[in-house]
Amino acid sequence: MPEKESEEPMEVGSNEKDNNDDVIVVSSSDAEVAVVGEDKDKSAKSSSSSSKSGKGGKSGDASLLPWVEKYRPAVLGDLISHQDITSTIQKFIDMDQLPHLLFYGPPGTGKTSTILALVKQLYPKDYQSQVLELNASDDRGINVVRETIVGFASTRTMFNKKFKFVILDEADAMTNDAQNALRRVMEKYTENTRFCLICNYLSKIIPAIQSRCTRFRFGPLSADQMMPRIQHVIDSENVTVTEDGLNAILSLATGDMRRSLNILQSCATAYKTVDEESVYICTGNPSKQDINSIVQWLLNKDFSSCVDGIHDFCSIKGYSLQDIVTQVHLYCVKIDFPHSVKCKLLSKMADIEERLLGGASEFLQLTALVASFTSARHEAIELAATS
Repeated sequence: MPEKESEEPMEVGSNEKDNNDDVIVVSSSDAEVAVVGEDKDKSAKSSSSSSKSGKGGKSGDASLLPWVEKYRPAVLGDLISHQDITSTIQKFIDMDQLPHLLFYGPPGTGKTSTILALVKQLYPKDYQSQVLELNASDDRGINVVRETIVGFASTRTMFNKKFKFVILDEADAMTNDAQNALRRVMEKYTENTRFCLICNYLSKIIPAIQSRCTRFRFGPLSADQMMPRIQHVIDSENVTVTEDGLNAILSLATGDMRRSLNILQSCATAYKTVDEESVYICTGNPSKQDINSIVQWLLNKDFSSCVDGIHDFCSIKGYSLQDIVTQVHLYCVKIDFPHSVKCKLLSKMADIEERLLGGASEFLQLTALVASFTSARHEAIELAATS
């Protein structure tokens, strides 16, 4: 036993030249894994692919990525909108006074892209060890805060004076208990860690967390802001897009950049030329011509004929009544009805949409929609006769 204890332990580094064919050492942030013999090629490939996917979440082959991820901005300067927000964050970085952040707003407006560009700029080499990304809609319980987040925030990285960064996407899905636990964690580890919470609805974040963060609202993007980026993707992917097709994409996206790129990629995969018709067919949304026909029926046909016509039309085209109500609403604003009639009609349409979202029968709500227009027509005629 004493002889065994006196033996010196063999160091891999000292025999590096002699055993180069037998041993390869793959370094990670936590440990060194020695892989012997035949498995060294497989382990080297897997470790390299995992390190690539860890930084930014991209795989080795960029052609397999969705266009949303392939063309995601890598630095703050590549963002196409919200220049006031990006310039303010850049000043925080330059002054080394970055606070906790809270990004909120509709989907596809650049919240996640902004924070990912920020952390890539802050940690170009040690992204994996310094940044913790969590999707709060999946990991939203109090145990995640107590174990995962506390375990990450309470440790320091050797030879690195920078603070760590925790990104909580879809934080409005976190439970109240988890948010209350997170409040204390944000206070306790402020010296070592910064937090960025991303959500769609600010009202679902408790006031205690809101007061500890600098809030930024990301509004929907305008067509002028989206056009250059979409055109860049079109040119890079060699997609043939007509002018009316591009306008249809912008119209359906409603300020959502992610949705516009998903529509463009779907149409480019299914059709050689992306035009207005192919966009509406691919997305399943009713076209402007179809909505115009439905509005004409609602304004001119009798009740029974209108119900039968719209029902058959939706069955043949496969349209959802909710999509029709949404598009018809845009036409109602332009209809030359008296203001009192128009207000009642829009209020009834809002009730119909709410019932559809709650799972009500589409046919019953279709009859309610036609009845609302029929009543509005008669009321408008009576008002015109009395005046």
